Amino acid sequence: MKPFKCTSGFALGESVRPEISKLREMIEEARLGGGLKAIEKQHSRGKLTARERLELLFDGGSYVELDMLVTHRATEFGMDKKKAFGDGVVTSFGKVGGRNVVGIAQDFTFMGGSLGEMHAAKIVKATQLALSVGAPVVFMNDSGGARIQEGVDSLKGYGDVFYMNVHASGVIPQIAAIMGPCAGGAVYSPALMDFIIMVEGTSFMFITGPRVVKAAVGEEVDEHGLGGAVVHASKSGVAHFVAKDDKEAVGLIKKLLSYLPSNNMEQPPRVSVGDSPDREDATLNQLVPEDPQKPYDMKEVINRVVDSGTFLEVHKDYARNAVVGFARLNGWVVGVVANQPNYLSGALDINASDKISRFVRFLDAFNIPIVTFMDVPGFIPGTYQEHNGIIRHGAKIIYAYAEATVPKLTVITRKAYGGSYIAMGSRHLGADFVAAWPTAEIAVMGPKGAAEIIWRKELAAAKSDEERKELLDKLVKEYKERIANPYVAASRGYVDTVIEPSQTRPVLVKALETLLTKREVRIRTPPKKHGNMPV
Repeated sequence: MKPFKCTSGFALGESVRPEISKLREMIEEARLGGGLKAIEKQHSRGKLTARERLELLFDGGSYVELDMLVTHRATEFGMDKKKAFGDGVVTSFGKVGGRNVVGIAQDFTFMGGSLGEMHAAKIVKATQLALSVGAPVVFMNDSGGARIQEGVDSLKGYGDVFYMNVHASGVIPQIAAIMGPCAGGAVYSPALMDFIIMVEGTSFMFITGPRVVKAAVGEEVDEHGLGGAVVHASKSGVAHFVAKDDKEAVGLIKKLLSYLPSNNMEQPPRVSVGDSPDREDATLNQLVPEDPQKPYDMKEVINRVVDSGTFLEVHKDYARNAVVGFARLNGWVVGVVANQPNYLSGALDINASDKISRFVRFLDAFNIPIVTFMDVPGFIPGTYQEHNGIIRHGAKIIYAYAEATVPKLTVITRKAYGGSYIAMGSRHLGADFVAAWPTAEIAVMGPKGAAEIIWRKELAAAKSDEERKELLDKLVKEYKERIANPYVAASRGYVDTVIEPSQTRPVLVKALETLLTKREVRIRTPPKKHGNMPV
């Protein structure tokens, strides 16, 4: 970690008016936050300071700090003697990749980055600026929580911040980076934002800390076991990305921003990577195993279809039976949603339903076309899933796809059974273009299960296990030929085209570029404020 250097660019010995000299002293003091010792302590923990983080985020020399000289107004409990310019948070605007971004970074060097009245007011003001100019917000969290000395003013401040997060939702992208502690009420601002990045080893999030947990329920756990980056990335699903340090976290923020429009009235930026839109990939023709029970890696399909090296997976370690992320097709940004046959056979469960539905709604809010790769055998059965609301959670996917008005393209690679087929971006939920591979099986259930129900009497009459197996194999083949194949769905118009897997990329590129000018033709409904999505 490099030592902190406070540089202002002022020439030593320069003759200036007293007023200017005073201003320069105040700026120098403000840049020190809680002081050099506190800065050194921050560095010793492997963390950058608030301003160092913002300097990494913004294009060189492009950012302007706001409200640098703000201080708190509290006097209780010795607060009149605890003051620092900025009040523990740095707010700013500047350019990231040449586009406007508003940056907010809590300064742990002053009172642990605790949030009080003026601290919150700065965050609210910066978010209002982002809304007014249509720019994304990046909020770098590093705070001990509410400033206890300011009492209800701190709570009011959190409420104001949450209110702004809600009103900014769906209007401008909101990215939270957890780069230190984030506990109690502080967790709800990141939770209301679009994406959360956590730094492994130095960040954690939880409603109540380990001491309260032990006192309340007797559990022994430390901060990271309770709410560390790995826990939230793999178990709770709260975190979308994990970074090894502050520098990598900032790099992830910049990469994520490169796929997003500045606001909901703009299109995502198109960037060509030189990958031919007509490129075919013969490997895809052999990727799906002949045995329908054998898995394969859907990520390989995705990476072979999209522009080379552009797939950015979101929620990589959470609900791994589903895959979501950003990519490009001929330079155009798309959101990818897919089942993962390599994990739980790609079946949908509670967590996968939440992961998919939230991502689809984000894509729709920000004008990003949805490309779905479907290989889904159904919803996971069992008492755990049913008792914990798989019906309600699964309905979220249906709601999200049906509500979305952006271009929706779907590729059915193999299994497409029952209600899960309908949910995963089918024609029946408004898909604009549906392609299927010859390996696709579209039916109420798998051919074997269907044959055992339809011809149960014939199978029961078999004289031996060998005879039954032979008859079942024949009936399964018959069911596939008559029902469970893509040509039946294509004959009804539910599938637009059956294609060789190798042709998936050029076909999707052509379909996407046709659909970019799509105008949504909605079913006539009475005016409504909004629908009631199952949550």
